[in-house]
Amino acid sequence: MYKLKAKVGHARRGEFETAHGLVQTPVFMNVGTAAAIKGALSAADLKTIGCQVELSNTYHLHLRPGDELVKQMGGLHKFMTWDGPILTDSGGFQIFSLASLRKISEEGVKFSSHIDGRHIFMGPEESMRIQSNLGSDIAMAFDECVKIPSPREYVEKSCDRTYRWLVRCKAALSEYNSMDDAVNPGQQLFGINQGATFADVRIEHMKKIAELDLPGYAIGGLAVGESHQEMYDTIEAVEEYMPADKPRYLMGVGTPGNIIEGVARGVDFFDCVMPARNGRHGHLFTWNGIINIKNEKYSADCLPIDPECDCPVCKRYTRAYVRHLFKANEMLAMRFAVMHNLYFYNNLAARIRSSIEDGTFDTFRSKYSKLLDTRI
Repeated sequence: MYKLKAKVGHARRGEFETAHGLVQTPVFMNVGTAAAIKGALSAADLKTIGCQVELSNTYHLHLRPGDELVKQMGGLHKFMTWDGPILTDSGGFQIFSLASLRKISEEGVKFSSHIDGRHIFMGPEESMRIQSNLGSDIAMAFDECVKIPSPREYVEKSCDRTYRWLVRCKAALSEYNSMDDAVNPGQQLFGINQGATFADVRIEHMKKIAELDLPGYAIGGLAVGESHQEMYDTIEAVEEYMPADKPRYLMGVGTPGNIIEGVARGVDFFDCVMPARNGRHGHLFTWNGIINIKNEKYSADCLPIDPECDCPVCKRYTRAYVRHLFKANEMLAMRFAVMHNLYFYNNLAARIRSSIEDGTFDTFRSKYSKLLDTRI
């Protein structure tokens, strides 16, 4: 259940109830694809850096270690010892990225494992069964993420099929939740809006899936090659038709500026691999822009990564030391960088929430939307 607590324009401050606790929105979900954050952060670390929701991947966990094993171990929460909310994506995007290895039909998708090449079939029922075994709090619908650009005729047919798949997802998850051995009988289904950058196709698809009265809705198929403006235009076109009493999730987005602009257009949930991935390469987010800690100018710099940050790394270590760790190829470098970047993103979401509560979001947006994406 979603509760709206404050608004500034289209920006929303709310909370969403799950089986493992309330989520304060807007929220950035920390991506732990295979039940672990790349960069050596544990579930305990996630608590320390202010993570609210951990996100794991249906496709990857199905292949390794196997969703049946995770269920045997008590579900994903117990397996990774994380007691907060978890969202699992359906595997649709990963299958999209395996274009040369897959075949799509009305039943679902046949594809080859990127690990060992074995043939696998996944459709709506299979995706829901896997996610039910994982026991996440939010299960994403199985959909097709079409590439941009794609022919309009194909996009329309894909959206129709994705809608039919969503109807099947809803029925399947309802059945799995009612089973006596359900890992998390409170698991909730989010539908996904598709339609590439065709605004009218997006709107019609959103109208149809809204009629299914699901607990939440996502805008999918963006951040796959279109411009930022095309993404923003698509959000604006669709937002009007998204149920106001349900959370909105912009999948796979993005930079700090993208998140601020997404919030300004009515989005509540975000996720992206960017803070962890960029951190592992020494690109660190600060309240004055992005720095490359590997640069020579930081070799004797006694300041923390960001003087305005109070993450565990900034409270204790210098830029000089973190840079040294990277240059020495120490694993600790990646851990520190990812910890800092994820803390920054979680803190960014917290500051956005506060600015909506006190009515200063527009000022916050004008100050930080471009600044935080600027490379120093």
